[in-house]
Amino acid sequence: MAVTLTALTDIAALGFDDIIDVRAPAEWAEDHIPGAISLPVLDDAERARVGTVYKQVNPFTARKLGAALVARNAAAHLEGPLADKPGGWRPLVYCWRGGQRSGSFASILSQIGWRVETVAGGYKAWRGLVVAAVHDAPVPAPVVVLDGNTGSAKTELLALMAARGAQVIDLEGLANHRGSLFGAMPGGQPAQRAFEGRLAMALAGLDPARPVVVEAESSKVGNLRLPAPLWKAMQAAPRLEIAAPLEARAGYLCRAYADLLADPARLAGVIDRLRPAHAATVIAEWQAMAAAGAHEPLAAALMAQHYDPRYAKSRSRSADGRREVVEAAGLAPADLEALATRAVAALGRMVG
Repeated sequence: MAVTLTALTDIAALGFDDIIDVRAPAEWAEDHIPGAISLPVLDDAERARVGTVYKQVNPFTARKLGAALVARNAAAHLEGPLADKPGGWRPLVYCWRGGQRSGSFASILSQIGWRVETVAGGYKAWRGLVVAAVHDAPVPAPVVVLDGNTGSAKTELLALMAARGAQVIDLEGLANHRGSLFGAMPGGQPAQRAFEGRLAMALAGLDPARPVVVEAESSKVGNLRLPAPLWKAMQAAPRLEIAAPLEARAGYLCRAYADLLADPARLAGVIDRLRPAHAATVIAEWQAMAAAGAHEPLAAALMAQHYDPRYAKSRSRSADGRREVVEAAGLAPADLEALATRAVAALGRMVG
């Protein structure tokens, strides 16, 4: 039996024990339904081989080859990750279009006695819902942008505000990137499609009657593009601005980017990427600070000469003049707890 998805929240509501993606590893790596596990019935090379036979020989021969490979791989899954599944196990299986790969695997599982179902239309059906949510529909809740110059601890404040009941979406968390040239994170960024899937699920969970707070970003987070409806909503949104002294921001950045500061070669490489925007003498000064371990002066110089002017220019393009400023004398952990409480209060004044 095939399940037809009409909303992004359908799968969770149906209560399957496991969601199984039987597509090839490369397809899985680009994107998959959140919460799914990868049990490919054809690996990347096998999938390419079947496709070649389909085109160069004939469909019948390709299907026969595919069936043999699927049976072999299904046996490995049954003897491996599925070996301990109980009789009442209820899985949901999908492939690219909801066709032969998922149907074949589901047929094997159903013959064992498991209550297996497939996704009608497969991953493409899921992807269609994601596209509708992030590209075709407006953001389902009023957007408020958490603003502030680099080093204002905005990402950490988002989490603290959420803990105090605010509705937030952490775009940098979804993108696995801290948003600046220095912001690469371990593990790298997801593919664009995977990022959009994560964002779609976050949007689907919003209460439309309450504002959603997102961090001020450019139209890209690292290498990932923000969908146009969200980007336009952010440009038009009122802003909750964190105003902190340069010294406090420099100290915070040194704590937040400790991984980068611990790798001198990586730090020097990132500074070099700023050469197109600054004179050689300025780059040399920054490199000297980095080499000497003068990290707080380096952070202060980078903000004063590079990031703050660009933030000011970007902020001037905001279409909405509404702004609530929350002053922050310091950004130490204890300061942030108090600052988050004040930010939530300011948010209430903005939308009250």
